Amino acid sequence: MTHRTTRTTAALAALALLPLLAACGADGATGTGSSGGDAAGDPGTVTLVTHDSFAVSDDVLAAFEKKSGLTVKQVAPGDAGTLVNQLVLTKDAPLGDAVFGVDNTYATRAVDAGVFERYQPTDLDPQVAAYAPDDLAGTLTPVDVGDVCLNLDDGWFKDHDVTPPATLEDLTEPEYRDLTVVTNPATSSPGLAFLLATIGAFGTDGWQDYWAGLRDNGVKVAESWEDAYYVDFSGAGEGGTRPIALSYATSPAFTVSDDGTSSTTSAMLDTCFRQVEYAGVLTGAANPEGAKKLVDFLTTGTFQADVPGQMYMYPADPDVPLPADWQRFAPLADKPFEVAPADVAAHRDEWIEQWTATVVG
Repeated sequence: MTHRTTRTTAALAALALLPLLAACGADGATGTGSSGGDAAGDPGTVTLVTHDSFAVSDDVLAAFEKKSGLTVKQVAPGDAGTLVNQLVLTKDAPLGDAVFGVDNTYATRAVDAGVFERYQPTDLDPQVAAYAPDDLAGTLTPVDVGDVCLNLDDGWFKDHDVTPPATLEDLTEPEYRDLTVVTNPATSSPGLAFLLATIGAFGTDGWQDYWAGLRDNGVKVAESWEDAYYVDFSGAGEGGTRPIALSYATSPAFTVSDDGTSSTTSAMLDTCFRQVEYAGVLTGAANPEGAKKLVDFLTTGTFQADVPGQMYMYPADPDVPLPADWQRFAPLADKPFEVAPADVAAHRDEWIEQWTATVVG
């Protein structure tokens, strides 16, 4: 997730190139490194496959390139859901060497498909390693953490003299008709995280009825987080008309006033699901040693300290200092909804199909 730039156009362009990328494998990489080079045959180049919300400060990346002697190229096929789909489809001709951005809602699918080599940094902090459950341990490395939850445009509710919703159940009430936008769990990792939040809240026997209620109350479904937040959400300042949007608990830190005393948006912390994003080394990587160095870099204090300002996620390392305004405007939820990782792995596709039948038809 990122608030640095609006990347809808870039994402659409990347999606248009997916067939070419799948056919070309790593040779189709496009990059942002400081020099050229063929990722399939140049040991000085390492290609990072990531989602379109990945960002790192130029000086932080440049320092890694200088120290390692590597040039980092990036391939970004789309949102995290699209990323995993492409990793699975191209596993025999991988798009690069290392991956960042596979999250805990999709990770087991990629691991079970054999997308990743087993690798974790040898000195990984135990508190960081704990974010990878047993079926991911040793294969994927936790990099950042965030709570996916609904955000409110507080000014809209004040201007329209409407009491803001506080719970998931509130969103099905008539006063909130046509006010909410979420993202499609089949194409968006925040969308899947929110689907899991509703399964955690209402159980396997009740979540479909809840979504039927949202559907009947005019919920809008966007294909990506960028569309939901920047196109549809009235609180993003981009002309959207819906004052309730699926985003992150950290998003209100992006809408803080110039004097830093208030934010124009807030997060509904009783609607959250905790998301963890991982990095890993791709099976069949042209530069596996470079990939390992890149994964190691993503766990360093330098990169971890860069995460909040660049990707508006919490660093996985709990010892990394956070921006001063996060405690007030971007706290994590005290009790996010949970679904056991084994249940997600066993039922993910089934739940997405049931959601599609219920909400989209």
